[in-house]
Amino acid sequence: MSSPPVADSRSLRPSGLLRRFMGSEAAGGLVLMAAAALALIIANSPAAPAYFEALHVYVGGLSVLHWINDALMAVFFLLVGLEIKREVVGGQLSTWQARALPGLAALGGMAAPALIYVAFNAASPQSIGGWAIPAATDIAFALGVLSLLGKRVPLSLKVFLTALAIIDDLGAVLIIAFFYTADLNIAALAGAAVVVAVLVGLNRAGVTRLLPYLALGAVLWGLVFLSGIHATLAGVILALTIPLVVETPGLQEYEPPLLKLEHAIQPWVAFAIVPIFGFANAGVSFAGFSPSALLDPVPLGVAAGLFLGKQIGVFGLVALAVKARWASLPERATWVQVYGVSLLCGIGFTMSLFIGLLAFPTDPLLQDEVKLGVLLGSVASGIAGAVVLSLARSRMPQADTA
Repeated sequence: MSSPPVADSRSLRPSGLLRRFMGSEAAGGLVLMAAAALALIIANSPAAPAYFEALHVYVGGLSVLHWINDALMAVFFLLVGLEIKREVVGGQLSTWQARALPGLAALGGMAAPALIYVAFNAASPQSIGGWAIPAATDIAFALGVLSLLGKRVPLSLKVFLTALAIIDDLGAVLIIAFFYTADLNIAALAGAAVVVAVLVGLNRAGVTRLLPYLALGAVLWGLVFLSGIHATLAGVILALTIPLVVETPGLQEYEPPLLKLEHAIQPWVAFAIVPIFGFANAGVSFAGFSPSALLDPVPLGVAAGLFLGKQIGVFGLVALAVKARWASLPERATWVQVYGVSLLCGIGFTMSLFIGLLAFPTDPLLQDEVKLGVLLGSVASGIAGAVVLSLARSRMPQADTA
């Protein structure tokens, strides 16, 4: 879905955009950590019955939990889609050379965890469908950990992690679309296709006002919800139709619609929507759980996939790319720091929990086991990554070599 030609490419890269983005995502990650911790505390306190009952109160035909996971998270996926389009069209992923290292790292970081999960669950047809759960990286959590390390981590490494996580998110979106889709409602799907065609038409016609796109986006969400495809994907589809580069003769400071929308919803996603999702979905009661439950195939496969699979896949593909001279290490970054970031990629909180809900929609026990595995794998990855990065030193400024 293309946009009109660029009049001034500088509009794609405001000088402080990347740094503001980093700050918002990192701070949002810290809020998400607090929300998840609070959910765990409440779920194992006398307030637990009220917590779980509140999530299953029905409002407007859907439970509160469904509104959070299907509607609020559509806005999260809208932001994901906006970030993907921005980076591919005019950002850190705008050239094949720039995409090579984070792209290969993301590929390894999705494949290795999935294979490890499958290895633990190959004999269990009931749980094998959760293979994609440990394949995701939570950018908010990972950048939140990086923010705690301050200037010990070079900016180039943060950019690398951001680009990797964005490609990882794109992979997760495709996995959800192709592997976690229910029976299709052809009529609703056809209606959604018509709405998408109108959105593309608005883009091609040069319409830059956001209101028509958002109004049609709401209609698209409803049709996708009815179609059998997960409703959150409507957010990604809408994002791809929002204009990013437009003709702006004489308007040097013009902000393209995509950037305007991204800036508007980013604080809401980082500080409200994602923490609400974390609070609603991280609450797992340990009542009735025994230590032996950690050795069940699902929590073990998820935790091992996140902690072991991510570091093996990400670091292994980075090493291959650099040694084969397909790409160079991020500027001033050392191999130890790259390994630390590979560990942080094992923080799969938000997207992993989300995929877990799609994989086992009618099995509360498996959902709880998924949450347990995600929490263990993510916490272990976050702590190990933070320790490695805190002990590592950046290289002195110099040209990177393959």
